[in-house]
Amino acid sequence: MRDLAYLKLLAKEYPTVKAASSEIINLTAIKGLPKGTEYFFSDLHGEHEAFIHLLKSSSGIIREKIKETFGYVIPEEDQEELANLIYYPDKVMHQLMMEGKATDEWKRINIYRLVQICKVVSSKYTRSKVRKKLPEEFAYIIDELLHVDYNGENKRVYYSEIIRSIIDIDTADKFIIALCELIQNLTIDSLHIIGDIFDRGPRADLIMNALAQFHDVDIQWGNHDISWMGAATGNQACICNVLRIAISYNSFDVLEDGYGINLRPLSMFAASVYKNDPCTRFIPHILDENIYDVVDPGLVAKMHKAIAVIQFKIEGQIIRRHPEYEMDNRRLLEKVDFDSGTVMVEGKTYQMLDTSFPTIDPKDPLKLTAEEEELLHTLELSFKHSQLLHRHVKFLYSHGGMYKSCNQNLLYHGCIPMKKDGSFEKLEFFGISYSGKNLMDFIDKMVQGAYFFSEINPDKAVARDFMWYLWCGKKSPLYGKDKMTTFEHYFIADKATHKEVMNPYYQLSVREEYCDKILKEFGLPTNNSHIINGHVPVKIKDGETPVKAGGKLYIIDGGLSKAYQSKTGIAGYTLIHNSRHLALAEHKPFCPGKKNTPKVTIVEKMKKRVMVGDTDLGGELTEKINDLKELVSAYRKGVIKEKIL
Repeated sequence: MRDLAYLKLLAKEYPTVKAASSEIINLTAIKGLPKGTEYFFSDLHGEHEAFIHLLKSSSGIIREKIKETFGYVIPEEDQEELANLIYYPDKVMHQLMMEGKATDEWKRINIYRLVQICKVVSSKYTRSKVRKKLPEEFAYIIDELLHVDYNGENKRVYYSEIIRSIIDIDTADKFIIALCELIQNLTIDSLHIIGDIFDRGPRADLIMNALAQFHDVDIQWGNHDISWMGAATGNQACICNVLRIAISYNSFDVLEDGYGINLRPLSMFAASVYKNDPCTRFIPHILDENIYDVVDPGLVAKMHKAIAVIQFKIEGQIIRRHPEYEMDNRRLLEKVDFDSGTVMVEGKTYQMLDTSFPTIDPKDPLKLTAEEEELLHTLELSFKHSQLLHRHVKFLYSHGGMYKSCNQNLLYHGCIPMKKDGSFEKLEFFGISYSGKNLMDFIDKMVQGAYFFSEINPDKAVARDFMWYLWCGKKSPLYGKDKMTTFEHYFIADKATHKEVMNPYYQLSVREEYCDKILKEFGLPTNNSHIINGHVPVKIKDGETPVKAGGKLYIIDGGLSKAYQSKTGIAGYTLIHNSRHLALAEHKPFCPGKKNTPKVTIVEKMKKRVMVGDTDLGGELTEKINDLKELVSAYRKGVIKEKIL
């Protein structure tokens, strides 16, 4: 007999033998259904329009379902129109009404077509699960339409009368929109975001809003996410970093309109300190135009330089506080000879491209001026008081982590740090060495401790500093390189100094034996398991492939960010895992109003169809079934009394 106290708690939910037995039958039936479709995305980098389109279109799968259902019945043009209606029902309906094309006949035909697509995408779910997703206003009607027996004459009349009534009482528009949203909801069962939601693109905040509304999502933190999370904890280096990157990509909308960060103090400071400096090394990349906050590029360059210099000072101070980071060679402001305008990097002297540093004291280069301290304090308050930012950061905490193991897939953003000999790299902290899975678990707790109280590290200042290390530290699993050469990119012409050496993981993990080593480390079987990560863009145009190590490793950063598309040749990947296969959707650069159907390629077929009972959820259902069987036994033995009404 299981723990009696637990069974008594379970009895509150299932107070009779009949209730418990009914649930056993229900859960057993669910285990016999095909597994839901999982979608994996990586490196969204603020590209809200492209990502939200991928969500609405299920990365092209809805278009495939339309073709499968109506491919021989309706022309290609009508299929495209139906797809666009499903993706953007409000917008399409409004446009058709303005053009006078949304006639009663059009509505009747499209309601019929949408119901057919609903039938297809809901077929792998229980009727109960579909009902829970139905919009309340039309739940009964949709449920009836999805389960009409078309072979019966009376039912066909009934079906026609329902649609006629919907049109007659002028609710067809709302009904069509509800059907479209239901199709979107049913097509993706669960969503995995493998890091780097933030930076470079215009509106990461809108991506976060979309994720927060999604029914089943998990996030594996990337270094860009950690930087924003660190900024929310008050880490000044992270605050400077997220501002510097946003300013450098002209992304003022996400800062001011999205998160309400007040940049006026920074703009006033920069305009005053660098008024006679053209700041040519800091001209922003303008990949997207700001809609709400248009800023003069000349002022942007000054703001960019101002926050970069402050960041280098703060980073140097963190490195000095933490010798355990082993990053003393990155305190580069202390390596500058301000008289000659040179800097020494790794024992070699270079002429600097910019030698105007009015806020730096050559005798103490890392010291902030009084004005810089005041500015940082103001910016920190702005980050701490942004309600939306903290709502999003709490979502990253509640739905995120360093890694996730699900359905024999191991998900993490960057790497598992390794040495050249294939052993796991060790990071020492608090006198203890961590590596492999233990390192990932330790970091997870440290990240929690930076924002919340944590028993592992009640000193929040230490945990907050560590958030910056995770952004760019050489043993950080989220970064995976020996150094971050931001300083060199700004100030040194020799591109040899810009090189960032990848952790040996990236050379070793393309070999099956090392993927097996990592899978074993995380308790996964080596057969039929996969590692899925992002972080490093796959350059398709150079012949690279996202599938490595004999199909055990998937790197799905294909360049959703516009900043990478010239290097990759595409605009990102979606990895799709359904009950029959693994497929990769290869995306084109997103262009509103044009066809954006991706190329979908099956990369691995399942040996047998995967049912819910074969998944992690199936294991949880089996445990609950066993618990319920124990409860039924307890009822029948009189150990627990039934509540007979």
